[in-house]
Amino acid sequence: MSLRQKVAEIFQECFGCAPDHIARAPGRVNLLGEHVDYNDGFVLPAAIDHATYIAFSKTSAPHSALYSVDFAEAAFFSPTELPAKTQSDGSPLPDWARYPAGVIWSLQEAGQSTPNMQAAFASDVPRGAGLSSSASVEMAFAIAWQTLGGWTLPPMQLALLAQKAENQYVGVNCGIMDQFASACGEKDRLMLLDCRSLEYRSLPLPKDAAIVIADTSVRRSLTASAYNDRRAACEEAVRLLKHDLPDIKALRDVSVDEFNQLAYKLPDEVQKRARHVVEEIERTTRAISLLQSGDVAGFGRLMNECHASLRDLYEVSIPELNIMASAAQSLDGCYGARLTGAGFGGCVASLVARDQVSAFVKNLAAEYESETRRHPEIYICEASSGAGIISP
Repeated sequence: MSLRQKVAEIFQECFGCAPDHIARAPGRVNLLGEHVDYNDGFVLPAAIDHATYIAFSKTSAPHSALYSVDFAEAAFFSPTELPAKTQSDGSPLPDWARYPAGVIWSLQEAGQSTPNMQAAFASDVPRGAGLSSSASVEMAFAIAWQTLGGWTLPPMQLALLAQKAENQYVGVNCGIMDQFASACGEKDRLMLLDCRSLEYRSLPLPKDAAIVIADTSVRRSLTASAYNDRRAACEEAVRLLKHDLPDIKALRDVSVDEFNQLAYKLPDEVQKRARHVVEEIERTTRAISLLQSGDVAGFGRLMNECHASLRDLYEVSIPELNIMASAAQSLDGCYGARLTGAGFGGCVASLVARDQVSAFVKNLAAEYESETRRHPEIYICEASSGAGIISP
């Protein structure tokens, strides 16, 4: 039974009728442009064919009733309870329910109509693996409330409201990339996003290449302090480089040549962090012509360079990610592999020749398990379309 069928069936069990609608919103994988979003850089994610599905209908009840299939738990809340993050009985909202509650809060702040709903939802985006499971939940509920409210916003605007929900309601200071990819993804395309202007376009994913995502089974442990330290190092680099480059606003404005000339003026750690960002932004811009010309081998080399930079300069990798990436890079059919997401756990994304995917997956699992005694979950993914309504 598909996940779409499962949520419809569980909705029927919970509410005694068939749902009026089913919404779907995908997770995402980022193939290039890591830790550059808060430096006004460029990112290259793709929406993937793992997603959150919501079966839902409008209700005349005084509150929304949501059932999480994955947590086997229900939550009930009305608009008046949203600021206190409580349910209708006064108890705290479960953690999982803060994501949909945050979305309705953000939509209401923007003046949009958000009728109460009854809903059952489930996701096959692995949680905590760096594939944006939370953004897929947010975007699926944003689409659901848009449908019930009878209004329409452009996908990027809906993504920004979902990001606001995560930043200001849930309390996670994420950038826009995750919600953007889930909202705006296109089938068989990578999405190039300018994190400064929010302009975007799609680029072709090479036809003979599949995206393989290998979960190390180590859950991300990126602490706020580790993230904030790196962000602060980037800001310090900009402050110091402004003495020679007064017009720069972010590391995005520093070319590789300029950085090489001035790097000696930066403290060692600041220099390493900034070098990763400057070179990663340059890698992402170089990737555009490679993708347009179908040079999958050249694009794969950029992925390998990115992993080495995240490992050695930005220092957000861990042994398991390095073992997985190294094993993937050594196997036949692999064009490139790198950790994806914030680091400190999660997944490695590889671009693999389609005719060698089966052998690649088998050999990668065996090699990783032999080295770490951990069993990896490995997913063969397609670039998918963004969030929307599918028929019940």
